[in-house]
Parts: sequence; structure tokens; C-alpha cells
Amino acid sequence: MRVGVLALQGDFREHAGLLTRMGHTPVLIRRTEELDGIDALVIPGGESTTIGKLADRYGLLEPLRAVIGNGLPTLGTCAGLIFLAAGTTGPTQVQLGVLDVVVERNAFGRQVDSFESELDVAGFAEPLHAVFIRAPIVEKVGGDVEVLAAVDGDPVMVRQGHIVATSFHPELLGETRVHELMLGS
Repeated sequence: MRVGVLALQGDFREHAGLLTRMGHTPVLIRRTEELDGIDALVIPGGESTTIGKLADRYGLLEPLRAVIGNGLPTLGTCAGLIFLAAGTTGPTQVQLGVLDVVVERNAFGRQVDSFESELDVAGFAEPLHAVFIRAPIVEKVGGDVEVLAAVDGDPVMVRQGHIVATSFHPELLGETRVHELMLGS
């Protein structure tokens, strides 16, 4: 499969490397025409405000909304979750609004509060080891959103149809199950 990885800012290289190890062809997305012919899309972690501003500057907002709205399997991790979301609890920022959730940025604290945790994920036979770095939580979920994992009752992994989003970084540990879930494999 040809899997697009939004490559404006953040850890897009880690996702591309993981996809390559999984046997897929990563396509780094920086321009609208690079969306043509991809079978899925990953929006990586990084800085959600920067990702949104750069996507707007490069004319990617509406094309991204269109391809995701037309059913393109999509994964957002950490900042990618925030960028996909309908809104945040804090100041407004540029978001795609394609995932019916409201998120709280940096909900677990600052960089020094980053942590790792074993998560029970709906549909996974074994726990998933997750890395949380200045991670968001999902504050509100829409009726079509399924919560797949939580930390202390706070949703950290959700799915809405063809969109999967996490507060954590599966790509940092080489964890493939989240990407496989998004790809339907």
C-alpha cells in the first residue's frame, strides 16, 4: 500500500520508517498533488499549532478534509489527534474537524511529565506499551466515536469509522498494531 505521511513537522520520519518495515510504501505529503494515489494517511505527532498553520499556508486543509471525508483510512497520533479533532478545550487553532471529539492539549502535563504505560486496547489480544509525550486526552466524544483505550478513565485512543487517533506515539517503539488497525490488516 502507498501510505501518505503528512510531513510538515513532527515525527513523520519515524512513521515512514515503521511503514517501510511493515512492507508499505510511505509517501511524504507536503503538497496537495502528493495526496493523489495514496491508500491511507498518517498525521504524526509534533506541534499541532504548527502543523495546522503550515497545512493552511500550503493549501492542504481543504484537500485533507476532502480525502478524509471521502473515506481515506487515516491515523492521527498525539498532535495528529488534535489536528483531526473538531475542537480543543483551550485556545482555538487550525484543525481539520473531521473527528467528532474535543481534546485537551498537554493534558498529562509538560515535557517532564511524559510517561509510558501498558494499555488495554479493545480488540487487541495483548496490552500495548504506549509512550505519552505532552499528550492530549479526549474530553468529549461524539455518538459515532468508539473509545478503544483509556488512562485513568480518560480516552487516549479512539476510532470513528475509517479514522483512528491516539494520544500516544506507537511509532516510537515500533508498535505496528495501531497502524494495522487503521489499514484494516
